[in-house]
Amino acid sequence: MQTTITNVTVIGSGTMGNGICHVFAQSGFNVSMMDIKQEALDRAIATIGKNMDRQVAKGSLSEEAKQQALGRIATFTDMAEAVKNADLVVEAATENVDLKLNIFRQLDALCPADCILASNTSSISITKIASVTKRADKVIGMHFMNPVPVMKLVEVINGYGTSAAVTRLIYDMSEKLGKVPCVANDYPGFVANRILMPMINEAIITLQEGVAGVAEIDTIMKLGMAHPMGPLQLADFIGLDTCLSILNVLHSGIGNPKYAPATLLVNMVQAGYLGAKSGEGFYKYTAGSKDLVVSPMFSKKEW
Repeated sequence: MQTTITNVTVIGSGTMGNGICHVFAQSGFNVSMMDIKQEALDRAIATIGKNMDRQVAKGSLSEEAKQQALGRIATFTDMAEAVKNADLVVEAATENVDLKLNIFRQLDALCPADCILASNTSSISITKIASVTKRADKVIGMHFMNPVPVMKLVEVINGYGTSAAVTRLIYDMSEKLGKVPCVANDYPGFVANRILMPMINEAIITLQEGVAGVAEIDTIMKLGMAHPMGPLQLADFIGLDTCLSILNVLHSGIGNPKYAPATLLVNMVQAGYLGAKSGEGFYKYTAGSKDLVVSPMFSKKEW
């Protein structure tokens, strides 16, 4: 049984993957970041460097500590090389069940016998993921929040077979990352998305039914409910395709029609309006600008 974690491999170098690498490296762990394309890895290292530069500018990280952290990150396009010395692997690939199951089959075959396998999934069953391995006791969920270097929460999800010792080790290690771990059991959406996604979906239905416009819905939730960001803007930042995927998991896993995704959300994803990453969702995102402009298709009606 693994009792200490020194070497961490992160599978995936996108927004979540590079953020997870960032916090592990900054916390003193040796990090291997793996992706299928070197260009993606190069972009990820550049992003981590820029995010650390912001920390340096704010005085929360020294230049020396930044350089040391970046020096702890190695990049790989070969999975076998990336995981051969891993104590912990954190998978941060796209929220697609078939992709994740395939990755975990490979990890189980390639990783050391004592290596713990974690998924950053936001909704997919840890028990299902563990079922394709021969180490269900060492498979667990580590659901980080975006942006990873900033957000304090790590949702730690127990699969049906996850051992108590693994849960304790991951819980303690999450605290060493400066995070606040909260343990949840393996039900669709866990805690965070079981509560968040129906709220986002209801906001989309509210828009779909013409109750109010994008700006009004988000403003009411921000000023009336003290939310730091409106649900439609948050959906754009999460990715509308990701929101749809999570709602589908909730709907099929729980079987309650209240989790059925809004028709408007389905249509937007099919049309390629995915939010910030595609440049337009409920808001338009102008290149090089942080300003949000409400999409013309949802502009305020005259009254």
